[in-house]
Amino acid sequence: MAFGRLERSEAPRPISDINVTPMVDVMLVLVVILIITAPLMASSLRLDLPRAEAARPTDAPRFVTVGIDPEGKLFLDDKPVSSDQLAQGLAQAATRSRDTEVQLRADRTVPYGKVVEVMGAAQKAGLNRIGFVAEPQ
Repeated sequence: MAFGRLERSEAPRPISDINVTPMVDVMLVLVVILIITAPLMASSLRLDLPRAEAARPTDAPRFVTVGIDPEGKLFLDDKPVSSDQLAQGLAQAATRSRDTEVQLRADRTVPYGKVVEVMGAAQKAGLNRIGFVAEPQ
């Protein structure tokens, strides 16, 4: 008289794998917190730097002013010059320092071709830094 079976069926095995979803959620929250707080930590650095007496830097930014008036006349450092004299003046400025900047002041009625000629003369002289001067509105 058997009241039960002698064979036992195997119970379901426990899942031993790591559940990755909560771990990914936690990592994403940490990344967002880091992204938000990182700029705040970098800008909150306050330093009281020591003072020292040292020589002032002598290489102040050098520039040459080239102007073109409404009639198309050229000016080098506010002195009227011809196209040849402009090229010579720019070449002399380039021999003094290759970092010399050309500040170009041109009237709004000057043809674009004249401005391009001056830019070409500056680049031919070896001056590649050209700044255009404009008035604020």
